[in-house]
Amino acid sequence: MQTDDQQDVIIFLSRQPVQGDDAAAERIDTHISHVFLAGDRALKLKRAVRLPYADFSSPEKRLAACETELRLNRRTAPELYLRVRRITEGPEGPEFDGPGPLRDAVVEMVRFDQAALFDAMAARGALPPALLDALGREVAAFHAGAPVRHVAGGAENIRGVLDVNLAGFRQSGVFAETTVAALDARFREALARHAPLLDAREAAGEVRRCHGDLHLRNICLYQGRPRLFDCLEFNETLAVVDVLYDLAFLVMDLWHRGMAPAASRVANRYLDTGQAADGFCLMPFFVALRAAVRAHVTATQAATASAARAGLEAEAQSYFALARQALDPPAARLVAVGGLSGTGKSTLAGLLAPHLGAPPGARVLGSDRIRKALHGVDPDTKLPPEAYSTEVSARVYAELASRAEAQLAAGMPVIAEAVHDRAEDRARIEAVARAAGVPFTGLWLTAPAEHLVNRLSRRDPGASDADAEVLHAQLARSPEATGWHDVSTDCPVDESLAAARAAIEQGLTPA
Repeated sequence: MQTDDQQDVIIFLSRQPVQGDDAAAERIDTHISHVFLAGDRALKLKRAVRLPYADFSSPEKRLAACETELRLNRRTAPELYLRVRRITEGPEGPEFDGPGPLRDAVVEMVRFDQAALFDAMAARGALPPALLDALGREVAAFHAGAPVRHVAGGAENIRGVLDVNLAGFRQSGVFAETTVAALDARFREALARHAPLLDAREAAGEVRRCHGDLHLRNICLYQGRPRLFDCLEFNETLAVVDVLYDLAFLVMDLWHRGMAPAASRVANRYLDTGQAADGFCLMPFFVALRAAVRAHVTATQAATASAARAGLEAEAQSYFALARQALDPPAARLVAVGGLSGTGKSTLAGLLAPHLGAPPGARVLGSDRIRKALHGVDPDTKLPPEAYSTEVSARVYAELASRAEAQLAAGMPVIAEAVHDRAEDRARIEAVARAAGVPFTGLWLTAPAEHLVNRLSRRDPGASDADAEVLHAQLARSPEATGWHDVSTDCPVDESLAAARAAIEQGLTPA
C-alpha cells in the first residue's frame, strides 16, 4: 500500500536530473520503483509503499534500501552503480544532499543503452554462443564469491517457496483448484526426492546470498561483458538460496522465450567451471519452481489488469505449462558424439542437449573443455602441444567417462562429445553406459576432408585448439568403421540434427 506522498520529489527528479542536464528526464515505473533517465545518468527512487515482502514506508527506510542496493549491486556491476544521493528539504523545496531534513533518497547509476539489455538482445536474436558462454561463466564467478548463509536446511528453504506458490495460485483465480493441487503434489513429491541432496548442499555452503532476480532484463552488455544488475536487495529471505536455484531463473527465462539451446548452453557453461557440478540433477526441479513462481505472479497481475488481462492470463498459463514439463522426470541415457576436428561435434551436441530430458536438457561434457579445466586455463586459452600427448589425452578421456558416470548415476541424460577416433576411447564410453544400465547411442559425424580444412580455417575455435595439422594426423588414423551411427554434417545443421535425433530414437546397443 502507498504510505506517503512523493509527488513533489517525483516532480523535482523529473525537472532537475543529475549533472545539470536541462532536458526532461525519461521516467520508467515499476511496481516498487521510479527510474529517471537523463543524459548519461539514471536515478532510481523507491516507491513509498509497504508490501508483504518490502517496506519502503519512510524516507529513512528508503535511504537504507538504497544503500543496500548500492552495496549489493557493486558485487557484479561496480561500473554501473555510482552512489546514493540524499534528497533533502531546501529553501525552495527538494534538493540533492543538502543540510535540511531527509525527504527521500535515490541510487545514482550510469545510464546504458536499453538495447543492451539481454531481453532486448534476445528478442532480436543478438545473443551469440560466445556471449552465452561468457554469461554462464560470469554467473558462476559471482556465485563462487557470494557469501555463504546458513539460515535453514536446504529442503526447508525450498519448502517455503512451495508454500508461497500454493497460496499465490489459490489467490489468483486463473487456475482451477484441482490443477493447482495436482501441481503442488508433484512439487512436494519432487522435494521429498531431492531433500537429502538439498540439505547436503546447504551444509556444504551452496546456499548463498545470491542475486535473487536473475532474468534477462536484469543483465546488460556493458563494456563488452555481461553485467548482472538490479539484484533483489529488499528481502534477504528471497535472495538467500541455493546457487543453482538462482541460475535456474535465467535458464527458465531463456527456455520460456523459446530459446532452449541457449538455456542449455548457459547451464552447461556454468557447470563447466566446476561450480555446483554435483547439483545438475536439481536443475529441472529448480526450473519448474522458477516457472511456477512466474506463473502465480503473472496471474496475480492479471487479476488487476484491464485491457491486458487476457494476455497476462495466457502468459501465466504458459509458465504453468513449463513448470509441469520441467517436473517430468528425466530419463538417464548416454549419447556419445564423435568425429574428426571440424565436423561440428560441439555445435551438434549443443543443439541435441535440450531434446534430451526435462529443461535444461542433457549435461554436455566436452573433451576440449575438460582438457582446459585440467590445465587450469580458460576455455579460450590455447594449450601447448604437450597438453595433447597420448598420456594427457588418456587422462582427459578417463575424466570424461568419470563425469558421465556421475551424472548418469544421478539420473541425468549425458552427451559425451570428443573425437573418439580411437577404438579404446569408444569402448570406454560405451562401457560407462553398460555399467549404468542406460541406453547408449554413438554418433559419428562425417564430412569431406576438404570441407573440414575450410571449416577449421574460418570458424571461431572456442575451446578447441585443433588446426589443419591436427586434422591431417586424425585422417591418417581415421577408423573405417566405428560401429556408431554415421551422421553427415555436410548439409544444413537442421538436417544433421534431425538425423542425430532419429538415430537416438532408433537406439544403439554396443556389442
